[in-house]
Amino acid sequence: MRMKPFAIVAALALSAAIAGCSTIGSQIFTNNYGAMTDAGYRLPRIPIEKVPSKYRRQVVSYDTDEKPGTIVVDTQNKFLYYVMGGGEAMRYGIGVGREGFEWRGTARIAVKREWPTWTPPSAMIKRQPELAKFAGGMEPGLTNPLGARALYLFNRGGDSGYRLHGSPEWNSIGKAMSSGCIRLMNQDIIDLYDRTSVGAKVIVL
Repeated sequence: MRMKPFAIVAALALSAAIAGCSTIGSQIFTNNYGAMTDAGYRLPRIPIEKVPSKYRRQVVSYDTDEKPGTIVVDTQNKFLYYVMGGGEAMRYGIGVGREGFEWRGTARIAVKREWPTWTPPSAMIKRQPELAKFAGGMEPGLTNPLGARALYLFNRGGDSGYRLHGSPEWNSIGKAMSSGCIRLMNQDIIDLYDRTSVGAKVIVL
């Protein structure tokens, strides 16, 4: 049976929507934010319909001289780019440091950890004494501030203290409210973690 041209167009549009793909040049992975089990933890679904589309994981055109595997963090626009080569990058929405906690520079990923322990630095405990109970480290879990994955950033001086990490607070993406670390939705940090290698260059603008 032949389909009318309008029906064909409608069917193609529907299939693109089901695949979570944009028809304007960027592949948006909207359908990748459902509930999932990871290392025995049950990550809840992210209500992605409440997250602006620009902050959802997507492949975008990206012109750069940086080598594939490099991560570029655009703190002003709240985007993280994983350079894929061929003029493309995987783009993720991020949350960044609040006023007074911003930073810029170049680092490298020295350590990758799944479901990491979070240990608040002494300066943070001084500002928030209620965190003293975690001085020895907060166990991994769904409420852990580092989320499902963490990428530890080192520079020439050693551990910078900054991380690229997951967060259970999906509604903080696109905002400046962290203590300097770069946070992603948990489903996004898992995707980034799987793409990234130890030693990868990270540029924070």
